[in-house]
Amino acid sequence: MKIVVIGGSGLIGKKLVNNLRQLGHETLAASPSLGISTITGEGLAEALKGADIVVDVANSPNFEDQAVLEFFETSGRNLLAAEAAAEVKHHVALSVVGTDRLPDSGYLRAKVAQEKLIRGAAIPYTIVRATQFFEFAGAIAYTATEEETVRLPSGLVQPIAAVDVADAMVDFTLAAPVNGIVELAGPERFGMDEFIRQSLKANQDPRQVIGDNTARYFGTLLEELSLVPWDSNARITSTRFADWLKLNAVTQ
Repeated sequence: MKIVVIGGSGLIGKKLVNNLRQLGHETLAASPSLGISTITGEGLAEALKGADIVVDVANSPNFEDQAVLEFFETSGRNLLAAEAAAEVKHHVALSVVGTDRLPDSGYLRAKVAQEKLIRGAAIPYTIVRATQFFEFAGAIAYTATEEETVRLPSGLVQPIAAVDVADAMVDFTLAAPVNGIVELAGPERFGMDEFIRQSLKANQDPRQVIGDNTARYFGTLLEELSLVPWDSNARITSTRFADWLKLNAVTQ
């Protein structure tokens, strides 16, 4: 079975490609750095020739509202058209828990547009919505920092380790298409402010985290349950944040 991983040189993509190859599957990593682009179409048709499954874990290089929308719409249209021509049997896409609950977020509006394209195509599909990655705590803190203070809302988040996302994506990739959405999350819920507070403490970062429900999270206000799974059948992974921090914190 041939599997093509779009975004195969990224955080999730590298792990997923390695996992699938270890299971004996012919797996092609695809990204612009590897000569395959879903934006320009370079190398795309050739990469998908004979592919049974395509997994899209690519992310936009630019998070500005219009740029990220154009990325996911252009990439989605080009990729799905190429898959139809190649008679791909299963399209798997990585999305975000809460995508359709936060319309003020330009990034999540773009993910809604991507999901709409997938649902409208004739290719059997599985959309995997995952919660925020442990690995992105530093970026969240950076965007919310004012001098030595980090202001974040206390709406809940149920973060997940990237390695657990990649492991779960193997199962969703090799299973039959669900023609719908599945949710994926870590084992613990924290307030967003507490999530970042623990990260900074583990990294001996002196910035003070202040819970402020008027503070915006990447441009949007959060309700308490905006970013956690609502599906009682959501897949819950095992890596706890404190354990992950022990192995990954960069102390001063």
